[in-house]
Amino acid sequence: MNDSAPQEARQTPVLQSLEAFPGSLAQKVYGALKQAILSLAYRPGEILRKPEICEALGVSRSPVSEAVARLAAEALVDIVPQAGTFVARFSMEEIREGAFLREALELAAVERVAATITEDQLILLRRNLRVQEALIADGDISGFYKMDAEMHELILGFTGFRRLAAIAETSWVHVNRARQLILPEPGRVQATLSEHQAIVAALEARDPVQAREATRQHLGQLIKILEPLVLERPELFAPG
Repeated sequence: MNDSAPQEARQTPVLQSLEAFPGSLAQKVYGALKQAILSLAYRPGEILRKPEICEALGVSRSPVSEAVARLAAEALVDIVPQAGTFVARFSMEEIREGAFLREALELAAVERVAATITEDQLILLRRNLRVQEALIADGDISGFYKMDAEMHELILGFTGFRRLAAIAETSWVHVNRARQLILPEPGRVQATLSEHQAIVAALEARDPVQAREATRQHLGQLIKILEPLVLERPELFAPG
């Protein structure tokens, strides 16, 4: 991705079909735009041109404006008076906070699950890992990313707390977007798979201490890898 290219030369990113998203028309537009932002189809700092979005999605301006307002409330876009609407640049402060919250939730969750996990639940995790391996072999980074998220959602769901996964996802939204920068890095997906395998192995052993430590090691890699990018790719990050 060449962020030095002038924005005028950029074509509107391909937005996923509204049929892929639930809810009202505004909710569908919100889902499509959010997916494009989180996947970095829309780059940090890039302007969002509402007429082009309306044309791409085949909708009027009203649902687009409603979706953009919701994204602004989530700090995924910045609305600058007299200038336009821009995809928010990464904020290391928000990333660190999100990572801190997600770690607190997941460490408590995996420790609980290690003491209660059933064989049927382990089967689901093993199946997920096998799909991850196949996706890496196929070079399908996007597919791997989805199965990565599913594995974490499974573990959170195994706690029996229905809202936990949604709470974790809300806290993780800025981190999730930043993760897209590092998953394509050579060797990173293989390392991530190994970390996932260590977590599942600890759950198979029903060892809460090891499960917690394996999860801590896994989640801790993200900040270590992202922090140097502030200097290497400053155009993607907000100042401060």
